[in-house]
Amino acid sequence: MDLETTWRDCRYLQDLLDQPDAVARTIDGLEEEDDPGAPARRLAAGRFRRVVLTGMGSSYWACRPLYLRLLAGGRTPAMVETGELIHFERDWLSEDTLVVAVSQSGRSAEIVRLLELARGRAEILGVTNAPDSPLGTHSAGVLATRAGAEHTVSCKTYLATMVALEWLGDLLCAGDTAALGTQVREIVDPMRNYLLRWRVHTEELMRSLTGATEIFVAGRGGSLAAAGTGGLILKESTHCHGEGMSAAAFRHGPFEMVSGEVFVVVLEGDERAALLNRKLAADITAAGGRAAMVSPLADGALRIPRVSGRMLPLLEILPVQMMTLALAAAKGKEPGTFTRATKVTEVE
Repeated sequence: MDLETTWRDCRYLQDLLDQPDAVARTIDGLEEEDDPGAPARRLAAGRFRRVVLTGMGSSYWACRPLYLRLLAGGRTPAMVETGELIHFERDWLSEDTLVVAVSQSGRSAEIVRLLELARGRAEILGVTNAPDSPLGTHSAGVLATRAGAEHTVSCKTYLATMVALEWLGDLLCAGDTAALGTQVREIVDPMRNYLLRWRVHTEELMRSLTGATEIFVAGRGGSLAAAGTGGLILKESTHCHGEGMSAAAFRHGPFEMVSGEVFVVVLEGDERAALLNRKLAADITAAGGRAAMVSPLADGALRIPRVSGRMLPLLEILPVQMMTLALAAAKGKEPGTFTRATKVTEVE
């Protein structure tokens, strides 16, 4: 299959290749307008007792590194899916809680409902790619990602959101936003160079994934962002089953499924857990399964550039994105096309 010709007009592929520029646009925009509004200032001043991070899908998973950052900074954070927050965890919505609501569209059904419920109860700081959306216009403050129009499955808006949340972490924890800007710009070219090899990566992964019927993406710490989002986009963009989870959780049940038809992508991640993650991959292989590490030391499509720890979650998702291309190509389908879902989920 001549993928370049077949997918010449594939919008998902175009969005994937635009990711380095989207990340650059995001950091440029944040530096131009580095004040997300009164909510962040009041949190920094100690006005709020706790922070709730909320979103759906990849917007939810993108919050994981910020959650860990706030926890390490002495804050009291919680991560709650918006669908649960608006129905079963409304008690979080109080005047001493800042709600950081993340949504690329800013108008999904759960976000709109959250804005209604929070009125007069809790302040919302929105993070969105659409500042003119309900989230952008009805939040007490907003961080606009400026990723540009995204046509199908979340990819560049996810990475742009990760950058914006790192920026917010610096604002809330007295970090160095100038240093963050430098770090983000330093990964733009390595990211672009990786993505320009998408044909080679796709063909390699088509061979590696032959015969795999169950795919898992496992990681720990900040890498859970890529694990959770990876499991989501595998299903959404290829209509193949994929599941993202913590590497620890994989041993508690899913390990029993290990066979030659099970392919586990293990994110090596932060050095504090890298040894444990490598051991999981080795044990899966020894049990007759198929495991591959995403690491700067890996080979081919699973090898990512070596970067600082903060930037690692932005790069870990790239090999999983290449897997979506490979699985779609193996099925003779265009990746990232919706048949039942839609780009914006407007029904609960």
